[in-house]
Amino acid sequence: MLNKVLLIGRLTRDPVIRYLPSGTPVTEFNLVWNRRYRVNEEWKEESHFFDVKAYGPLAEDLSTRLSKGYMVVLEGRLAQERWSDQEGKARSRVRIVAESVRIIRKPRIEEIEEEEIPPADRAPDIEEELKALEDKPPFDEEDEIPF
Repeated sequence: MLNKVLLIGRLTRDPVIRYLPSGTPVTEFNLVWNRRYRVNEEWKEESHFFDVKAYGPLAEDLSTRLSKGYMVVLEGRLAQERWSDQEGKARSRVRIVAESVRIIRKPRIEEIEEEEIPPADRAPDIEEELKALEDKPPFDEEDEIPF
């Protein structure tokens, strides 16, 4: 079976780190992914929000390197959390558990000093490729899928 998520999105808030009773660090943050599409001659946009968790050394690293507005490439898996609320009603939600996160763009308005990202953390020309993609209109829903 396969459970793999690959997502490019922006952080909607600063990451929050906490520690499990075992001492394992857990960082939580949210990503937003915007979908642009065309209806007749009008462009529309919808936003999708995702809850993300990271554990261990990755959690500690992300809690210090990321903040609201950063654009990242996230690789991970889906995990369902289940619990009972105060009335005993069964509840659940699906989150993304991060396995790898790469910074591809910092917020446009940023007061902090730029940090160098090691080459192992990102593809050499990904920022140029993303810039070129942003300038192109997205595929029309009627276009054929190339796979």
